Amino acid sequence: MVRNMLMSAVVATGLIAGGVAKAEVSYKPLEKDPEEIVFGIISTESTSNLKQQWLPLMADMEKALGKKVKAFFAPDYAGVIEGMRFGKVHVAWFGNKSGMEAVDRSGGEVFVQTSKVDGSQGYYSHIITNVKNTHINKLEDIFKCDKSLNFGIGDPNSTSGFLVPSYYVFAENNVDPKKCFKTVRNANHETNLMATANAQVDVAANNSEQIGRSKLKAPKAAAKVKVIWTSPLIPSDPMVYRKDMSKELKSRIKAFFLGYGRIGDVAAARKVLGGISDGQGLFMESNNTQLYPIRQLALFKNKLKIQKNAEIKAADKKEKIDAIDKELAELAILVANK
Repeated sequence: MVRNMLMSAVVATGLIAGGVAKAEVSYKPLEKDPEEIVFGIISTESTSNLKQQWLPLMADMEKALGKKVKAFFAPDYAGVIEGMRFGKVHVAWFGNKSGMEAVDRSGGEVFVQTSKVDGSQGYYSHIITNVKNTHINKLEDIFKCDKSLNFGIGDPNSTSGFLVPSYYVFAENNVDPKKCFKTVRNANHETNLMATANAQVDVAANNSEQIGRSKLKAPKAAAKVKVIWTSPLIPSDPMVYRKDMSKELKSRIKAFFLGYGRIGDVAAARKVLGGISDGQGLFMESNNTQLYPIRQLALFKNKLKIQKNAEIKAADKKEKIDAIDKELAELAILVANK
């Protein structure tokens, strides 16, 4: 009850953490439930690989719902976020950062999250380099900042590939990647891992799931990379659907995910799940509150950036920081009452 009251107050003032005002609807409302469900998949790796992983689940979802389920792939995370925003995507697999964008901008709502085969939840962001690179063995080794290194970072809407390293690796160490490295290029996890394995970039952001999947599907490439930094645990990926679909349809979709691998042909479903990412387990109950840590991280990152920017006037800096602190305080109350 308290949490709901606090959330209502935050929404009413347009102060949802992350600086996204909620006073105006920025997404196109659905006129009615879709005749067919469009399922969006973020571009963590090649479309062909993602199809192999996710299409079997979509086929089972189609049978369970009695509705056509169509896959939607985009070249970047923003394509899926925008697809949901304009009602072209109804359900999607996101990372936490892109899921947050979908909730704030695209009328999305978290309803379940992924897990591992052993029931554990969460994964890690990594910084990797080529195993033969004897000069880079720890994070500090990449901070010589003489523009001699090429760095591969993730999609701007990626949690593990962009947001987490942007804060923990760069912001906390007062390093501007564009001033530090020879080149900084955005790519998905698979591309960054392969580029590192083939010595096309010196260092790259990645995550434990991609490394685990590469050990299974591309072991020779995986053997060519080494991890030099590991982040704190990141919440498991959210599944998000459009919140303005009918309660009936949302309930049926949620029931499918929570029942998948638990009821019916359990063995077949668990085999499908095992082929996703580095081996996925059952879907677990979740909601928008799983995004709180990511919202805090985004705010802390922005605060550090402002604090270290000498070009911002003192009065303006104080105003910006005070606004972030207010959002962080509100978010801390929500977290405490979660």
